[in-house]
Amino acid sequence: MSAAAGAATDEGSLVELAGFGPDPGSVRMLAYLPDELPQGAPLVVALHGCTQTAAGYATGSGWTTLAEAGRFAVLLPEQRQANNPNRCFNWFEAGDSTRGQGEVASIHSAIQYMVATRGIDPKRVFVTGLSAGGAMAANLLATYPEDFAAGAIIAGLPYGAASSMPEAFEAMATGKPRAAADWAALVRAASPHRGPWPRVSIWQGDADTTVRPANAEQLTRQWAALHGTTGAPVESGSGTHRAVAWRDAKGQVVLEHHTVAGMAHGVPLDASGIGQAGPYFLQAGIGSTATIAEFFGLPVEQPVRQPQGQARPAGAAAPRTVIDQEGNRAEQPAAGEDFSLGGIKLTSIDPGGVIRKALTAAGLMKG
Repeated sequence: MSAAAGAATDEGSLVELAGFGPDPGSVRMLAYLPDELPQGAPLVVALHGCTQTAAGYATGSGWTTLAEAGRFAVLLPEQRQANNPNRCFNWFEAGDSTRGQGEVASIHSAIQYMVATRGIDPKRVFVTGLSAGGAMAANLLATYPEDFAAGAIIAGLPYGAASSMPEAFEAMATGKPRAAADWAALVRAASPHRGPWPRVSIWQGDADTTVRPANAEQLTRQWAALHGTTGAPVESGSGTHRAVAWRDAKGQVVLEHHTVAGMAHGVPLDASGIGQAGPYFLQAGIGSTATIAEFFGLPVEQPVRQPQGQARPAGAAAPRTVIDQEGNRAEQPAAGEDFSLGGIKLTSIDPGGVIRKALTAAGLMKG
């Protein structure tokens, strides 16, 4: 792995980018660069969640494993504790989610630096992230849509869902439903870009109590309106993984929504060896990293099996396996609440209780 882009770090094979350009958000930037990276290689920007580090996210998600085999680069922004005590990207702060300002501007600078110094193909830049990193990925897709061919948001929130920490936890608990046109208007107001829009893949565990699945539906509404999807979606899946995809007039998938049954807050992994199980990296029977790479059009060494069969009925009452955010599995009866596509029963939520749980999970409140 080449260290030509910056100083070697103690994070193994990652290098730190020094002097990458304007850095108004004071974000640390690390990168994974395979040896002999070809000219015109793709770039994936991968954003960690709260309490995580760039190196931990690289290992847990498996993006560097795919990058080494596929000869593409990975940019791994890392939040500093001086910016947020729990290393959360400040996706809910206007000063960090507005084009030309704060953290989104810093990440944009690092992308431009990689394109200029490493010969990255500017038409093959992608972004993905988990939780706060997923929400920041949504912010980047909105504020700098011209930077990205596609993005993938795992347990994240729509752009414009919050402008303060209290609003952020309210959104995490309820999804803050609004009309698709209103969601899309927030993105259109975030930059002078008017299309084409990046393709988007949305991932969510339906047992997630930190970022409720209602948020994935709102994200889907936001990007469906931007892409102007009008045709019937294509549905596929099994009892553990359901996918809904929308195509454009040329037949290309521009938006997809993945639901992982029984999974709590984290990145879904499978037994392929891509990624490493641990807290917030969950063995769920579906490998999101390789599936997202295929959605991006990146090389994946092994074939990724697409889900077949029919989706699990929303009202099914059979017991299911639930995977918590630490990766533990347990059988429990199906929940009475339905946050899946097709129905949000917000009246059954206790927002205060969910907010307290979210604050505890983020380390901002004692349990």
